[in-house]
Amino acid sequence: MSTIGFIGLGAMGEPMCKNLAKGSGKKVLAYDLASEPLERLVAEGVQKGEDALQVARESDVLFLSLPSGQHVKSLMLGEDGIASELKQGATVVDLSTTSVEDAKWLERELQAYKVKFADAPVARTRQAAIDGNLCVMVGCSETIYGNIQELLQNIASDIIHCGDVGAGQLAKILNNMVLFDTVASLSEALVICEKSGADPKKIFEAMSLGSADSFALRNHCMKFMLENDFPEKKFPTSYALKDLSYALELAENYGLTLGMAENTKSLFQKAIKEGYGEQYFPVIVNSMRND
Repeated sequence: MSTIGFIGLGAMGEPMCKNLAKGSGKKVLAYDLASEPLERLVAEGVQKGEDALQVARESDVLFLSLPSGQHVKSLMLGEDGIASELKQGATVVDLSTTSVEDAKWLERELQAYKVKFADAPVARTRQAAIDGNLCVMVGCSETIYGNIQELLQNIASDIIHCGDVGAGQLAKILNNMVLFDTVASLSEALVICEKSGADPKKIFEAMSLGSADSFALRNHCMKFMLENDFPEKKFPTSYALKDLSYALELAENYGLTLGMAENTKSLFQKAIKEGYGEQYFPVIVNSMRND
């Protein structure tokens, strides 16, 4: 029986690893620097890796779920990197959100070890990760996609093969850019609504029935912004700024100026400066309220 490796058991990684173990019927060997998620997963049938090197050595398919492209590069090819420990013919599936160039670079580097690669960033919420209803945007060859699709079905209800390596990251980066810009616009609308003295819940319920309706309005706004609820460890502002920077990096490479995205970047930076960096990113509305 083939072995699935999983490194990175944070807010999204832990439930994805659990669902892989429950649904795949394969041995799942996991590792994280934090012991708590590992102990919880052991109770679900996941085997605890001694370290990342052991997980790499034993994995036929290795999933990564890390905070950034820099973390992925360091794990794979930094000091004590695990790339050289991977089996020839193994496949690395990166569920993290990284830059497009990072994904392409890692594919090239892994080719020297005869290791296959797919970028497969995930979209939607932690609850979707728990429920196994994520959206996965995949970049890789048709052959590799065919080999990993069945495994991805354990963590996602929607899987889109976007093209070659880097295409998955492109889809995720643009998805997030549009989401962030929308939340920024909703924040402006909410502050205006509050200043007017109207009932925000009634106003936004009306908007949800009109052409302003969106996933962000019904979820980020109505469930969190209207409740002034911005929990920590739920996609914080610092992570949002990182992802938005990937989009702005692409725009710069193509000689484009993105006015809306630049404005949203400024809002994230202001919120972080004001101490909101580790709270759920729609907290930028509180930064606007401070003006």
